[in-house]
Amino acid sequence: MATETQIKAKKAKMDEFYTQYADIEKEMNAYLEFNPNVFRGKTVLLPCDDPEWSNFTKYFAQKFEALGLKKLISTSFAPNSKPQGITHQPTLFELESPEFDGEKTQTNGKIFTLTNDLSGDGVVDVDDLQWSYLKGNGDFLGDEIKALRDEADIIITNPPFSLFRNFLAWIMEAQKEFVIVGNQNAITYKEVFPLIKDNRMWLGKGFHRSMAHFYTPFVPHSKWIEQEGDHIVRVAGVQWFTNIEHGRRHQPLALMTQADNIKFSKHKEIKGVGYKTYDNYDAIEVPFTDAIPSDFEGVMGVPITFLTKYNPDQFEILGLGASAGYDPAIVGLPFLGDKDARPLVNGKNTYARIFLRRKKEPK
Repeated sequence: MATETQIKAKKAKMDEFYTQYADIEKEMNAYLEFNPNVFRGKTVLLPCDDPEWSNFTKYFAQKFEALGLKKLISTSFAPNSKPQGITHQPTLFELESPEFDGEKTQTNGKIFTLTNDLSGDGVVDVDDLQWSYLKGNGDFLGDEIKALRDEADIIITNPPFSLFRNFLAWIMEAQKEFVIVGNQNAITYKEVFPLIKDNRMWLGKGFHRSMAHFYTPFVPHSKWIEQEGDHIVRVAGVQWFTNIEHGRRHQPLALMTQADNIKFSKHKEIKGVGYKTYDNYDAIEVPFTDAIPSDFEGVMGVPITFLTKYNPDQFEILGLGASAGYDPAIVGLPFLGDKDARPLVNGKNTYARIFLRRKKEPK
């Protein structure tokens, strides 16, 4: 039987995923295309980072002037504060610096900042980064990083998946703009879904087919993770979560009528069959986003992957039906029963469903 230390180490390794530069650039471009000045004059904080080689730090440092940033801050978590099994080897960048401290490199987090041209080459970029050790271990819940959070305008990072709830609450507490990476199952968390329902948070442009390729120093073993190359893994069901506007969010979803879906749908569950209703909700089951009928006026249950196509001008989100139990604040509408809140069809669970209604077009 695994010890508590082994379990923590395994969990920590599953959090050691580092985002690819191309994915960061593609996501940031979505916000820039919608608003070219989205980062102008802003202080951007990149917590949960390893600044020496982080692609988040590299991207924002290289594009500091093009984005019009005011300040860039990037911080890391001390190696000794991570569970056993996570080893740390200082980079040459740190080892060759006059600031290097053999003890602090293990016990203290690090902070990198970028504000102006220090090298004298006339450009503010990665060569002008300044760094030092933090006073503490770099835990985002500590006062030191909280102060940086409060200074920042926008927080961007790939936080540990296991700490997603805590990290999101930490951001929302300070009411900051953000772009963060997380597992799409976080949509169903009771701490997360109400933010989506109330349009305080939404999905970003996203990874292709919700598949992310990460660098990892480990070889994780999970049915959701596939080895793609040397320390590169493909992880299913990964999303960008944000409260910054982008163009895809306002693209209307092209849909067929209910009659045309029944006649022409490519899905055997709909074509020639029609739409089933839930046993315990006054709503129809729509198992595929492209099968949402354009002329249905009532409540519909759709998969959580619908949120990659969600346009708040087109639909109103009412609630969520999932297998985690009944929470009126999340379900958002009454169900026909007093025990089982899962979205059931003929007694079978249909997995998590977002309940929504089509908004009426203005006359």
